Amino acid sequence: MAFGRCVYLTLAPKRALTYTCLAKIREYVSESAVNTQRQIKCRIFRTTKTSVLSVITSKRLVHTTSHHGSSSPSNPGVPNISDAGNSPPDVEKLDQRVSHTPVMVSEVIDILQPKNGKLFIDMTFGAGGHTKAILRENPKARVVCLDRDPLAYNHAKELAKNYDPQQVLPCIGKFSELPDILCNHGISLGSVDGILFDVGASSMQFNSHERGFSLSSDGPLDMRMDQGRDPDGVSAQDVVNHLPASDLRDIIKTYGEDRMANKIAHTIVNARNVFGKITTTKELADIVETAFDGYIQKDKLGRYSHPATRTFQALRIFVNNELNEINNGLEAAFHYLRPGGVCVGISFQSLEDRIFKRHFHGIDVDEAKNKTARQQFRSVRDHHEKYSKDLIHSILKKKWIPIDKKTKTPSEAEIAENPRSRSAKLRAAIKSLEF
Repeated sequence: MAFGRCVYLTLAPKRALTYTCLAKIREYVSESAVNTQRQIKCRIFRTTKTSVLSVITSKRLVHTTSHHGSSSPSNPGVPNISDAGNSPPDVEKLDQRVSHTPVMVSEVIDILQPKNGKLFIDMTFGAGGHTKAILRENPKARVVCLDRDPLAYNHAKELAKNYDPQQVLPCIGKFSELPDILCNHGISLGSVDGILFDVGASSMQFNSHERGFSLSSDGPLDMRMDQGRDPDGVSAQDVVNHLPASDLRDIIKTYGEDRMANKIAHTIVNARNVFGKITTTKELADIVETAFDGYIQKDKLGRYSHPATRTFQALRIFVNNELNEINNGLEAAFHYLRPGGVCVGISFQSLEDRIFKRHFHGIDVDEAKNKTARQQFRSVRDHHEKYSKDLIHSILKKKWIPIDKKTKTPSEAEIAENPRSRSAKLRAAIKSLEF
């Protein structure tokens, strides 16, 4: 649909790996609000209409007053870009403790090849490590700096002050909001030279105990990357205190890939029924640890790994709807890249990497396994459709041309200097000239 010079790209919401993320928890929160007199065997834990509605109301108030300057609701369809700088007070407190080391910077620059006038989108600005590297390589390059975190948005605004107007464009929003954001800045389809994804939580989020991402320090059980900017979002505390064991098991098994998912889920439910609401990261970590009976896990460097690591990962992915956002972000990236433009994806675990792999190799994210062209033809039931010229062309036509068949990984020197980079995988692809 066109409005003047601006073309809106509508992206249909798409599932990632056959799982939707947030609808179920919202459903349970709503049901809890209705069941005001629900009988719980343990007298310590009781969900009431007042308590649940107060949680939901407080979220909406934080959103409307912190980011829009008034208590009136905003238009949910279009993200507020210009006024998002009115960040919550806790964002300002965190500013002095921000530290982040970007991963595989030299590899990213080699692939993107920044030149004068080229336009790039940093989809995960964070502390700006990759954006600064692009601008160091070529001070005349233009970069759109996108992040859902208000703290990162503030850093992007500070960086923009050091460059010409419209050269560094700070934007706040999710990957799925990219079409509206670029439209607001007058950026049209097929005009971007390179797009970078560096997905997952950043070091500055892990290092801030107030955000609830880290196991190493105690803090509120939150994990929302946007710090409550989305009024319909839920926190990790909502998830562990409202979902039944079966759903917690599915979340931990699917997004954490933990073989102990069933036992962990029942341990969490039993603990909240006995001791009451789980509110801090330390409480959850201690509860999960009891499910392992002293079993010790180690990471890729042979160091001790806390048993709750995978559970925290699963909750973070679920709360932030990360896999669906990556999927929709890649769909948007394809449309905004010019033919021959480059897309780079850096991921830190297999679920994220799988989405990049499937997009770049032309495999639907919902397919159970990689299918050959012969298998795709066999899956078509209609005999006449099977031999259609258009169908054959669509199967053989490639949207992306992968730069490398295998993933790139950090060098040993980089891992020694920055241990958090040890799990990083980089995939890159060029948009086909046929599109």
